[in-house]
Amino acid sequence: MSKVDSKGRIVLPQNVRRRLGITPGTEVEIHEEDGKAVIEPEDNPDQIITDLETIIEDAAADRDQSEYDELDVEAKRHVDIIRRQADSEETSDE
Repeated sequence: MSKVDSKGRIVLPQNVRRRLGITPGTEVEIHEEDGKAVIEPEDNPDQIITDLETIIEDAAADRDQSEYDELDVEAKRHVDIIRRQADSEETSDE
């Protein structure tokens, strides 16, 4: 029998994971049906992408963006590299 830990996690038994094709990193849908928790592997790539986009948008909305002048030296260096790469890609596309 599996137990729920303090963070709400449950380890699915190996034989269940194997039968359902659930491997590390598999997206799963968890919902309630008739008073029972149902776990289904997500096999729709479009849905997985939509879910990831939502997670990214939510995370970005919660982030405070720093002004360039407020960044430390290492962060400025990364921003500069990314900008140069973006500029060089735009130039090569023309």
